Amino acid sequence: MQKRFTIPTPVSTLLVRLGIVLSLLTLARILFYFFNQKSFPSAGLYDFFIACWFDIITISLYFFPFIVISLLPGVNWIGIIRDRAVSLYFHLVSFLLYALNLMDIEYFKYTTKRSTFDLFTILGAGSDFKQLIFSFISDFWLIILFFIGMIILHLQLFHYTKRKSATNNYKSWRVVLMSYLMIVPFFIITGRGGFQLKPVGIIEAAQYADAENSALILNTGFTMIKSYGKERLELKNYFPEQKEKELFNPVQISTARNILPDGTNLVVIILESFGNEFVGAYNKKESYTPFLDSLITESLSFEYAYANGKKSIEAVPAIIASIPSLMDNPYISSPYGNNKIESLASILKKNGYSTAFYHGATNGSMRFDSFAAQAGYEKYFGRFEYNNDAHFDRTWGILDEYFNPWTARKLSELKQPFFGTLFTLSSHHPYYIPAHMKSQVKKGPQPICGSISYGDIALKRFFDEAKKQPWYENTLFVLCADHTPASTTEHYNQRSMMYRVPIVFYHPSKKLGTKMERQIFQQLDIMPTALELLNIETKIYSFGKSYYDKGPREAIAYLEGSHYYFRDNRMITFSNDKIRSVKRLTVHKNSSEETMNLKSKDVYLLENRLKAIIQRYNKDLMKNQTTAQ
Repeated sequence: MQKRFTIPTPVSTLLVRLGIVLSLLTLARILFYFFNQKSFPSAGLYDFFIACWFDIITISLYFFPFIVISLLPGVNWIGIIRDRAVSLYFHLVSFLLYALNLMDIEYFKYTTKRSTFDLFTILGAGSDFKQLIFSFISDFWLIILFFIGMIILHLQLFHYTKRKSATNNYKSWRVVLMSYLMIVPFFIITGRGGFQLKPVGIIEAAQYADAENSALILNTGFTMIKSYGKERLELKNYFPEQKEKELFNPVQISTARNILPDGTNLVVIILESFGNEFVGAYNKKESYTPFLDSLITESLSFEYAYANGKKSIEAVPAIIASIPSLMDNPYISSPYGNNKIESLASILKKNGYSTAFYHGATNGSMRFDSFAAQAGYEKYFGRFEYNNDAHFDRTWGILDEYFNPWTARKLSELKQPFFGTLFTLSSHHPYYIPAHMKSQVKKGPQPICGSISYGDIALKRFFDEAKKQPWYENTLFVLCADHTPASTTEHYNQRSMMYRVPIVFYHPSKKLGTKMERQIFQQLDIMPTALELLNIETKIYSFGKSYYDKGPREAIAYLEGSHYYFRDNRMITFSNDKIRSVKRLTVHKNSSEETMNLKSKDVYLLENRLKAIIQRYNKDLMKNQTTAQ
C-alpha cells in the first residue's frame, strides 16, 4: 500500500500559528474599517482580499527569523530553549503588529493614511505626542480593550497549537531538508511581494485597488517596516503659521484664461534626459534636436526653465502633481508616497476628462505605474500592454520610434476630452540606437548625443502620427525634459545650469503665442499653468504657480542635503537651516557662477521665502496635508 503524504508537524504548526496572526490582523482591519468607514465609501470584499496579501507579505517580513528557527528539529533541552525563545519572539512581534494597527484606528483620523516610521519624528517634535496619548487613553479606551482582547485570544489560540503538536521532531533529516527547501524560499519570495523588479512598497497599494482605499488595504506594520531606515523629513519652525502662510501658501485658485476653448485635450510629453545642452534653441550652437527646435519656434517656451530634480522618479510628481522631492528620497519611494495628492489626472478626471499614462519601460520601472494609479490615472500602458518585444531594446523597454507613434494612435481610443502623459525612454544610458537608425542620428562628443538625436526623431514620429488623429487640432501639448543628463562640460555641471531643461507649451492654433520668455519657469509650474489654459477653475495644491500669475518667478531643487533656490537672477544654496552661498545665475555659455553678498536685504527676503517653502513642505508631507481640501 502506498504511503499517504502528511505535512510534518513542525510545518503544520508553523502555518497554523502564522494563520493566527493573519486572522487577528484581519480582525484589526475590520475594526479599522468600522471606525473609519466614511473614509472608504467604495470599499468592498475585493479590497479586503487584496489586504490579506499585504498582511501575508508583512507576516513574511516580520516573522522570517521565527519561520527559519521553527523548522529546526528539537533535541532534548536545546529544543526546549529554542521553543521558548521563538515563542517569546512570536508573541512580542504579534503584539507589536496588533498595537500598531489598532493605534491607527484613531490616528488615521489625523493623517488619513497608515502611519509610517516618521510618526515618531512627528510626535517627538512638538506637543502632538502629549495631546494624542492622553486623548487616546481617555477618549479611546475601547481601543485598549480591543488590544487586551486580541492578546487574550492570541494566547488562547497559541496554547491550542502547543497541545496539538506533541512533538516538534521530524521522522528524518530528509524531511527537514525538504521542509526548508519548500518553506523558506516561499516566504522569501512572499516577503518581497513576488518576482517583480522591486519589492512591493507602500505606493503599490494604489496599483491593486482605488487609491482612496490604500489605507484600508495596507497595514501599519507594513508601512512602518517599508519606511524604516529611509531618510525622513524634519518639522521646521522657522515662522509662526500665519507668517508662514504670508510668505508661501501652496493652496491656490486656478483662473480660467479663456485662451483655448473649453474641452481642449491635454498631452504632456516627458522627454528622457533632454537637457538644454543638446537643444539648439537654448544652446545657440550645437543642436541634436532639430524637430524640437522647430516646435519651440511655434510655441510658448522658457529660456530659464528648470527641472526640480535630477532623477526621472523625481520629475513625474513635480510635473503631474506639482510636488517636488525636497529630501534625500524621491517623493514616490519616500514614506510619503502614499499621501493623498491632487494631480492633473485627478483634477481633470473630476472635470470629465479620461486619463492615461504611457511609458514603454517594463511595468514596475521606477514605480511609475503605481504612482499613476495613486495620482488618479484611469489607465496605464507600458511594455506589457505594447505586447511586442520585437521592439524591446533589451535594457529599458520599447524603443521610442515604435512606442511614440503607437501612443498617438492609442490616444484616439480615449474619450474626449482626454489627458494623456507620454514618458519617453530611449535617450537613457546605455544610449542604445538600433542598427537601422545609426546612419540617421547625429553623433557628438558625448555618447548621449546620438541618443538625444534618436529621441528627437522618435518625437517627430509621434507628432507625424498625432497630426493624422481627429483630436490633434484641439489639443494642448506640453513638452518637458525630466532632468538633465550627466555632462562632461564644466559649464553644464554648474549648479545654475544642471537643472536647465526645455519646457514648451504648444497648440496647433498658435493661440498661446510663439515666444521664448526670458523668465524662470519650473516643472512645478506646469500643472497650474495647464489647468488655467484648460479653463479649469478650482482650488489646487501646488508648489508652483501659473505662468499667468504675476507673483515671483522661482524654482527649487534639492540635492545631497542642500536646497537650491533660483529667483531674481540669483541662486541660493541652503543647508542645515542657513544660506551657504548666493550666486548670480549663469547666462552665457562662457560665464561662470559669481558669488554675491549674503547679507543684503533682498537676499534676506529670498531666504525667508525659501524657509517658508521648506517649512510648509515638510509639515504637509509629514501630516498628509498635500491637498487643497
